[in-house]
Amino acid sequence: MPARPNPDISPLAFVALSLAAFGSGISQRVADPLLPRFASDFGVSLGEASWIVTIFTLGYGFNQLCFGPLGDRFGKYRVIAWACVACSLATLLCALAPGYQMLLAARLVAGAMLAAIIPLAMAWIGDVVPYEERQPVLARFLIGQILGVSVGQMLGGLAADYLGWRVPFFLLAAGFVAVTVLLFSMQRRLPARALVVSAAEGHALQRMFREFALVLRKPWARVVTITVFLEGAFLFGAFAFIATHLHQTHGLSLSAAGTVVMLFGFGGFLFATTSRQFVLHFGETGLALWGGIAMFVSLLAIALMPTWWWSAPACFVAGLGFYMLHNTLQTNATQMAPERRGAAVAAFAFCFFTGQSAGLALAGAATESIGTRGIIVVGAVGVLIVALAFARLKARQSRDGVV
Repeated sequence: MPARPNPDISPLAFVALSLAAFGSGISQRVADPLLPRFASDFGVSLGEASWIVTIFTLGYGFNQLCFGPLGDRFGKYRVIAWACVACSLATLLCALAPGYQMLLAARLVAGAMLAAIIPLAMAWIGDVVPYEERQPVLARFLIGQILGVSVGQMLGGLAADYLGWRVPFFLLAAGFVAVTVLLFSMQRRLPARALVVSAAEGHALQRMFREFALVLRKPWARVVTITVFLEGAFLFGAFAFIATHLHQTHGLSLSAAGTVVMLFGFGGFLFATTSRQFVLHFGETGLALWGGIAMFVSLLAIALMPTWWWSAPACFVAGLGFYMLHNTLQTNATQMAPERRGAAVAAFAFCFFTGQSAGLALAGAATESIGTRGIIVVGAVGVLIVALAFARLKARQSRDGVV
């Protein structure tokens, strides 16, 4: 993280948030390659097994409604640290779950607790980093989440073939304990300006709905939140089934399929480490447009190519395209309501993860009728339409200042 805009904030404060995001990324994607194993071990269909992923995103999405205002009221960094305490306990519950129903319940709780980390970290970065420096800083912070997505896919695949599905959850619980210690240590060293809180007015529930209503009253905020909902629905409705598609269609082991899909994260890593150059070359409109095109071509290649090895470069390019579009949306989210940034970013994350939940639920229900290939093709077409529409609106906003 650059020291120049934040001379009084230790770079370790950003690193601690990135490590928390790493755990969040693993948690989000570790169950994807395990879906066939869950179906076999619990005696359920693939569509039913996909609810282990869907229920997590439901808990994650809906709890944004709580953590955004909580971060504004009690301090974003402080709330993230306490949420990591809860994450370690909830993830341990996943590891100890005796059956399918209890695992669903534990994943719901884990998703709800993990909801604090990334949106509040983004909002906190928005508080302490000037807008002109923010997109590269956000991209570097998200290296943790990006690598977590990759490690989650690989770890889930290895667990499916060799370790057993409980092992990743035990490892995650231990990791969150270590991150919690670091976060509390860094929180005590932050300057006063990085611990800003808002005065509480009225009942908590009324305040929460008022905050979100004020955010969504802004036309550009509605554009960003609707776009990220559709992005989450189309992309991750398809993404969760890529490892299963490679396993069922091309005969790859689940560990090999998970390793292929982890290249998605490396594409994101390329964007994160060179984000300043991407922003300067493409601008926000170009990032959204070409990111959508990259995802469209890549998902089609995964779905339609006759051999599995096409999926390796395709996953890499899909990850690059996703972070080109999504980081642009995230940067806009941090600025769409600066006076209530915690609630604004929470609304953004709520829409993103409820979009994922909707996409996963629909994809899971459609697996028996259109198969994994059909699901991935629908996702490809959907993300292209979403990216083209947002790029057009962003170009108009940049030109006229209004949508």
